[in-house]
Amino acid sequence: MYSRMLVVPILIACCTLLLTGCWNRREMNQLAINMGLGIDKDDKGGYRITAQVVEPREVASRQGGGGNSPVTVYQTTAKTIYEAIGRITEESPRRLYLSHLRILVLGESLAKEGVAPILDFLSRNHEMRTDFYIVVAKESRAEEILKVLTAIEEVPANKLFTSLYESEKSWAPALTITLDRFINDLVKEGRNPVLTGVKIIGKKKASSKKELSMPDPETKIKISSLAVFRKDKLIGWLDEKESKGYVYITNKVYRTVGSMRCPKGGQMNLEIVRSKTVMTGRVVGGKPEITIEVRNEGNIGEVQCEVDLTKPETIDELERVASARLQEIVKAALAAAQKKYKSDIFGFGDKIRRSDPKGWDQIKDEWDKLFPQMQVYVKADFQIRRLGTVANPIFQLKR
Repeated sequence: MYSRMLVVPILIACCTLLLTGCWNRREMNQLAINMGLGIDKDDKGGYRITAQVVEPREVASRQGGGGNSPVTVYQTTAKTIYEAIGRITEESPRRLYLSHLRILVLGESLAKEGVAPILDFLSRNHEMRTDFYIVVAKESRAEEILKVLTAIEEVPANKLFTSLYESEKSWAPALTITLDRFINDLVKEGRNPVLTGVKIIGKKKASSKKELSMPDPETKIKISSLAVFRKDKLIGWLDEKESKGYVYITNKVYRTVGSMRCPKGGQMNLEIVRSKTVMTGRVVGGKPEITIEVRNEGNIGEVQCEVDLTKPETIDELERVASARLQEIVKAALAAAQKKYKSDIFGFGDKIRRSDPKGWDQIKDEWDKLFPQMQVYVKADFQIRRLGTVANPIFQLKR
């Protein structure tokens, strides 16, 4: 009886001898938690790294600690990115910990030269997760973006991460691009990648904690339009209208707001609550063709014109105008990609490759020449579902 009772403890003790410990563990008080990373091209041909590191005591305290900045920015320069990351310890008392990275900012000049070396470092590093967002600093350097403090969100990297996420869900021109998605778009046949841009509004200078106490700080960070790439090099920017068209074509619209002219003049705003894009591709007679069908459903959000919304024929007319406006937005993005930049950022080639493999084999070697001239058919349909809590505009009620 007693021998059986001793068997279990002995087996457990033997099993513990076979368990390994955390041989490569590192305590949190030995690490510098890196939330934002900026990479710029150095004047001497190397890389300038900017690391935005959290100050735990300042962030943990609801009262803001001693009133100091919630983050510290460390910078260094080296011939390679990996070397520059290691050199940070010349200034920082702790080694950079990249597993909590939220935002990677690429300088515009660096992006124009090519980002393949950066992607090689990021994809090889075993510490880094791939769910952080990648953005391009429009008309500025990455280091300038990461030196701007932000209100509401104490850590600027968190502010950028949250702003991108919320903007994608409610404002179509913005997109969240992770490392996996960017690399996938880069290496896939028949597709070129895009990245969301961020820019500085106001003075390009490092902001202070005191400035954040003002209701209107002199320096702010704003999400801008989409950056167009050909392979791994930045070649230009879409404007807001073209960026929205790109998001429609790639079926990434969750919710957004759009304005249009009323039939008799004035403006009206529509809230798009549902959007679906179906894209088909094929090769006919050796020439590629793409058909894009965009179907939107929305509500009337604001009326600044004289219109009788109680009449069915009025709603029919508004739906025709909204459909024409939607088609115009999509065609603006197509014109920018085909005529201005000649870069297949929509993945038309990839769509043809998957739907018509034999046809793609015939044209893939000439795709860069065929894409700018290819025929793209656009069909747009907008359905108005709700008018809001009032039917006609308020200023018409007493007339």
